[in-house]
Amino acid sequence: MVTTARLEGAAREKALNALSAWQNVQGRDAIERHLRFNDFSAAFAFMTRVAFVAETMNHHPEWFNVWSKVHIILTSHDVNGVSSRDIDLAREIDRLANACGALS
Repeated sequence: MVTTARLEGAAREKALNALSAWQNVQGRDAIERHLRFNDFSAAFAFMTRVAFVAETMNHHPEWFNVWSKVHIILTSHDVNGVSSRDIDLAREIDRLANACGALS
């Protein structure tokens, strides 16, 4: 497994500024995004596509799904915070959200 360093300071700020839909998680060194879809099937289809990407990256999100809503949290547990792997996965999640018709 390839390890990366925790993003801090200006590097972290620059990386997060490029991810407009993501926010810092209060009380944790993690980022989150809330998404909404037309229905459960669309939300689950999105999660399935993310699961395949996450598996190939060997970097898995914490996530929660209730009907049409998906809440995703990204952090790199091996560095106790946000790393470039989280940023890369967030970009892929954003791409898939757009492709799957996310409403928010």
